[in-house]
Amino acid sequence: MNSIPEIANRLASLCNEHKFVEAYSELFSEHAESIDPIYKNEPLKGLPHLVDREKQFLSVTEIHDIKVSEPLFAGNFFTVVISMDFTVTNQSRKKIEELCVYKVENGKIVSQQFFIG
Repeated sequence: MNSIPEIANRLASLCNEHKFVEAYSELFSEHAESIDPIYKNEPLKGLPHLVDREKQFLSVTEIHDIKVSEPLFAGNFFTVVISMDFTVTNQSRKKIEELCVYKVENGKIVSQQFFIG
């Protein structure tokens, strides 16, 4: 699986199945970077760090529902909208929509950036 549409569709499929850690392990470069407004938009670099942060998030979060839109493509980028209904431990239930932009190089995702509306 090397094409950007294949990567985008596989990412959507894994996210819809709540297989977030598997998505990182399968689709992301070892040197991938993430920029997330939840973490003050400070870049986090390296697949092990991305996986660790995802595991921490999932350990305190119950996901009630998630939907991933059809991807849009531009060059070596693709974007999807993720709608998520979730509850973080000791917090109220939340529903968010986020625009997720991914960059692909050499058949792997090398960066992701989230914009939460």
